[in-house]
Amino acid sequence: MEKDSLHTTKDAQGENASPVLPEHVKNYLIDIDGTVTEDVPNEEPERMATCLPFPDALKTLNGWYNEGHIICFFTSRTEEHRGVTTSWLHKHGFKFHSLLMGKPRGGNYHWIDNHLVKATRYNGKFTELVQKDVTIEVFED
Repeated sequence: MEKDSLHTTKDAQGENASPVLPEHVKNYLIDIDGTVTEDVPNEEPERMATCLPFPDALKTLNGWYNEGHIICFFTSRTEEHRGVTTSWLHKHGFKFHSLLMGKPRGGNYHWIDNHLVKATRYNGKFTELVQKDVTIEVFED
């Protein structure tokens, strides 16, 4: 990701705020185990080097990368698994910008952020993303 792709923003008081990507660029945070390959738990690290990627995941994610989107793998694997994870991603041809280790385990995520967050639950196959109307939880005004 080039620094120039971020737009400088100001808060209500005119102070610098966290920069944002252009509207047409998505910042994908993508899980690894159970999403781009079989579900390999941290308790079985020997499987991390030998599991195979889901072909539709590799094609879709590399397509997004080639379109200029940001690809960040965000995994529950621990820091001790960074080497095998990075090697595995490169070995199988995944294009990505960053890798965040130590995502909380257990699912049922509820993300609170000052930036807009969109979530897509992986349900067994990478296909085109479509928009649907859904009910969401928000902070009361």
